[in-house]
Amino acid sequence: MSAISSYARALAAATGTAAPIATVRHVHLSERPLVLVPLTLAGEANAPLAALVGTRQADPTLLVVPQPRNRDLRFAFAADLAEIVLPHVLGFAADAEELANGPRAHDAPQLILPNPAGLAFLRLFGRSTRFRATDGDYAVPPSVPLLGRWLTFFAERAEIPGSSLARAVTDLLSLHWATGQSALEDANLAAAMGWIDPPPGRDGPTSARLAEDPAHSPPAGPTTDPGFDNDILAPAIAAYDAVTDPAALPTVLARLRDVLRGQLQPTWDLVWRALDLLRQLPPGASVAGRWETDRARYTGFHTYMAEEGLPQARLDGAVAAARRLNRIEQAQSAYDAERAFDDPLVMADHRVTGEAFQGTVLAVDRDRRVPNGRGKGRLVTRPLLTVRTEDPVRLTLGTRVVASSRRKQECLIVAIDTPGGDDGLTGAGAGTGTGADGGRSATGATLITLEAQSGMGRSAAPAPGSVPEAGETLCYSAVLADGVRSVAMPDAADTPWTHGGPPEPYEPNERDTAEAWD
Repeated sequence: MSAISSYARALAAATGTAAPIATVRHVHLSERPLVLVPLTLAGEANAPLAALVGTRQADPTLLVVPQPRNRDLRFAFAADLAEIVLPHVLGFAADAEELANGPRAHDAPQLILPNPAGLAFLRLFGRSTRFRATDGDYAVPPSVPLLGRWLTFFAERAEIPGSSLARAVTDLLSLHWATGQSALEDANLAAAMGWIDPPPGRDGPTSARLAEDPAHSPPAGPTTDPGFDNDILAPAIAAYDAVTDPAALPTVLARLRDVLRGQLQPTWDLVWRALDLLRQLPPGASVAGRWETDRARYTGFHTYMAEEGLPQARLDGAVAAARRLNRIEQAQSAYDAERAFDDPLVMADHRVTGEAFQGTVLAVDRDRRVPNGRGKGRLVTRPLLTVRTEDPVRLTLGTRVVASSRRKQECLIVAIDTPGGDDGLTGAGAGTGTGADGGRSATGATLITLEAQSGMGRSAAPAPGSVPEAGETLCYSAVLADGVRSVAMPDAADTPWTHGGPPEPYEPNERDTAEAWD
């Protein structure tokens, strides 16, 4: 937990209302998201019980499995879900733009789940259905394995930091507001919304306590409350199992649908209410760029499904797993930097830890030129900036920094000076500024000399406005988007024996198609 979020939690606890920890929205929100609220049967591994799904709050579709232990009914549920999800997901691919590296859809589908447990359901349900056989024993409609492959795609994208293709609402709320309760309690959608948007006449703690009462606010799933299971659900399923007269079946099913809708509807309404709150925040500057990446990944997977369509392998090989981990680390580094540059409240976290500093430009050597280090006596323009800051600075000489208002101009720290401090450092190139007070002088000020390395144009003289002026206030950060470098990976065919050797080419086999539901 960061210093800013810790303070915000303490403030929320003192005031009884959630405190904002973001000034902009750090996620893309589709104009027409597909919201899915699932329920599973207790005691059965990821056995679907019911779901509310749709793209409009006023018109959800209720899907019910009257006996989740019945294999045929489970696959019928999967087929019904496919009839809703697939047309929505595939419909975005028809409107695409042609780029130099291939087509890219103008928009992409977005799946919204109530909480991380809902995303876990998505991943397991995709795994359970993507290998299903469409002929032979236990054959399913072709839409079922297709649905599984798309759900697996969305679940995998949900693991990529900054991706918006599949998101949990509780995660989005925690990204933008701090409540006066623990992070574990924030996973309760109703409790989190009780702090962020309490009903009139109630404060956050009162609303959260009511939200934790399953009789007042049913759980957001996918697991249900044990009291509901024992007192209401079990008798309703038993009544379905006991039906012998076909004429009585509609009445029994209607009763079961009513009790399950009663469990799902409050969460459905909370999800849409949370989305409305998030839409009130303006999107961050980098959100559109990350959504472009999402659109490209969606288009690429759609093309793959049209051309090959094989299900994703059960397990990644060693090289594929290492590449995926590297991509996740790079995405996390870029996401952290972009959020900080988009949002002063997020940047404040880095200022507190000394990874960023805000200050005033005192002096500028705009026309400074130095040898380029490649011989032949060529000189390059490298202006020097002297910045005075009162923030704690825990950066070292040679650190690369970028100003939030000048993202294309990278600078290098060439001196850190604490004039008047007890470490005795003075002058433009005087040491590292790590005295007893952590790099700050007795007056609380630090002088940092920066060498501008880029963003000044190609001519010998810097382009007008490309170099900061004296008196300008800037915030520089060492949290950069390229904080994690790509590493050289061998081809899969060159996987060393220590990691299992080259993997066999993946082809679906009987073991895959015979995989148990869980």
